[in-house]
Amino acid sequence: MAITSAICNSFKTEVLKAVHNFTESANTFNIALYTSSATLNKSTTAYTTSNEISNTSGSAYSAKGKALTNVTPALSGDTACCDFADISWTSASFTANGCLIFNDTASGDPSVCAIAFGSDKTVTSGTFTIQFPAADASNAIIRIA
Repeated sequence: MAITSAICNSFKTEVLKAVHNFTESANTFNIALYTSSATLNKSTTAYTTSNEISNTSGSAYSAKGKALTNVTPALSGDTACCDFADISWTSASFTANGCLIFNDTASGDPSVCAIAFGSDKTVTSGTFTIQFPAADASNAIIRIA
């Protein structure tokens, strides 16, 4: 079992079927955190509770993670880019190995992308923050070239 960073294959066809709308306030996209026991990759089709993290203390993390703040897609050269505002869990105590971005508005919570953190990331009574990269053709979390 492993988490591999990838745009999900199902997402690629769902974009062409107008399942996902990334403009501000159109669809709600969530980010859920997972343990190293999770299997997330290009074949992941939807949000799952299997191996989703839980709090080791406190209540900072809830199932389905948190809603992301959409940033309207834009072009960077010839590449369409999608970005989200950075997101944090405060007073958190948990360990995460990766995450899944999924569409919480669409039926069945279809996946967008899986992201591996490279190793376990642990927070104890602190703030766990995910910083999204610059929204450009080389770095954006979601890019269509």
